[in-house]
Amino acid sequence: MADGIARPVMRGALVLAAALLAACAPGGIGSGPAGPPPDVSLDSYWDWQLSGPLDMSRKLKMLDVDPDEVTAAQIAQVKAAGIKTIAYISVGTWEDWRADKDAFPASVKGNNLANWPGEKYLDIRQQAILLPIMQARFQRARDKGFEAIEPDNMDVYTNNSGFTISEADTVSYVLALASIAQGMGMEIGQKNVPELTSQLVGTLDFVITEDCFDQGWCSQVLAYQAAGKPVLAAEYTDTGVNWNAACSWARSQGVHMILKDRDLGAALTPCN
Repeated sequence: MADGIARPVMRGALVLAAALLAACAPGGIGSGPAGPPPDVSLDSYWDWQLSGPLDMSRKLKMLDVDPDEVTAAQIAQVKAAGIKTIAYISVGTWEDWRADKDAFPASVKGNNLANWPGEKYLDIRQQAILLPIMQARFQRARDKGFEAIEPDNMDVYTNNSGFTISEADTVSYVLALASIAQGMGMEIGQKNVPELTSQLVGTLDFVITEDCFDQGWCSQVLAYQAAGKPVLAAEYTDTGVNWNAACSWARSQGVHMILKDRDLGAALTPCN
C-alpha cells in the first residue's frame, strides 16, 4: 500500500451495480449484511481534497482537508453547513514544507519516501519526542475548528524506513495518538494498515482506505462498519479499478466509497 498512498500536493493554495459481488470479485469480499440505503440528499457522504482549489459547494457529511492550507473562517463555513471536518496530518513522516519541520531532531528521521521529495519516514518508536509534536499539531487543528484527525502514514513498519519498527510499535504509537486526540474531544481514524484493524477498531472512530477494492482487502476493515463507525473508502482513477463493481459492493456493505484522482483534487465521483 505504501506506493499507493496519496499525499497532498502542497505547492498549490486551496480555495476552499446493484447485486452483491461473489467472493471471487476484485474486492475479494464475501456476502454480508446489506448496508443502509444512500442518503439521496447528499452529493457524497464524504470527500477528500488535498490539492486545490477546494470545492466547497458539495453537500457532505465529512470533509478531509489539510489544516495548513485552509483558514479558520473556511472551516467555520464548512461546519456551518453541517459537515464534519477531518484534518490530514502525517504522523509517520517528516515533511520539509511544514512550519514545524525544525522540531524533529535528526535521530527520528529515516529514509526518504520513494516518489515523495522532501519526505522522510519517522522512527515512531521514539514517542517521547514525537507525541508532543503531534499533540501540538492536533491542537492547532482543533483551534482552527477541525473535529477529527486523519493520521496518515501509519504503515511505516511495512516500508524501508531505516528503522526496525514492528506492528506492536505501531499499535502502541497509534493508541497513544488516539488518547491525545480523543482527550481533546476530537475523533481519530485508522489509515489503511488493514492487518491492524482488530487491535484498533475498539478505540478509533472511523477508517480511511485507499484502493482496498482494487487491491482486495476491503473485508479486513468491515469491523468498523459492524461497530457503527464509518468506513471511508477511496479508489483511484489510475488503477483501472472496476468502478461499477466497487460501487455495487460498497453500497451493499454500507461503505462510503468515492473515486478520486491520485493528487486528491476537487474532482469527485461518489457511489451515492
